[in-house]
Amino acid sequence: MSKVLWEENTELARASLAHRFVRGLGDGTLPPESFREYVAQDAFFLESFARAYALALAHSPDGEGMREFAGLVAGVLEELRMHEGYAEGWGVKLSEVEPAVATTNYTDFLLSTASLKSIGETCAAMAPCMRLYAFLGQSLAEEGYDPGNPYAEWIETYADEGFEGLATKLERLVDRYAADTPAVRAAYRRAMELELAFFEANARATDGQG
Repeated sequence: MSKVLWEENTELARASLAHRFVRGLGDGTLPPESFREYVAQDAFFLESFARAYALALAHSPDGEGMREFAGLVAGVLEELRMHEGYAEGWGVKLSEVEPAVATTNYTDFLLSTASLKSIGETCAAMAPCMRLYAFLGQSLAEEGYDPGNPYAEWIETYADEGFEGLATKLERLVDRYAADTPAVRAAYRRAMELELAFFEANARATDGQG
């Protein structure tokens, strides 16, 4: 099911890869203030993502699922620690972050789904974040980038085999729990749309348009 969902939404994945924010990460031209805003917003997002994993763990119908979700919680907490390092290096005070509309739209969707919907819908809502970031990191790495690129660490993080492993683990949970239903397909697509909107919001944060 996870492969079908990804293939149905590849145009959104390609749109994210082509987005000016992601292209700016790849060639190093993204304005630093845009990246600072992204780091702040993404840290807020990741806290909610970890909570959604925790809700999925609580709702898991079997022990294997509980163990898998526990590992994924640990993975996203490690990613959050990485963002804390970014924040310190880029002069971002995470304690002062005010979530943007695009951020709260995404976090509200995830937490509502994880709280109220089936475990399969929750997995479908969460999988796009992991698979899309693995796709973006790997794609930018394959294109090649200057080692002096200020965003090289971001590319390397999401191109890494360890992150691919986390994305694959979540996709296995999609395959385990998600039925082929309109609700599952809608949850996956909505998350892909919210990812693209998140990139757009952070690109616009410093260009006087939003």
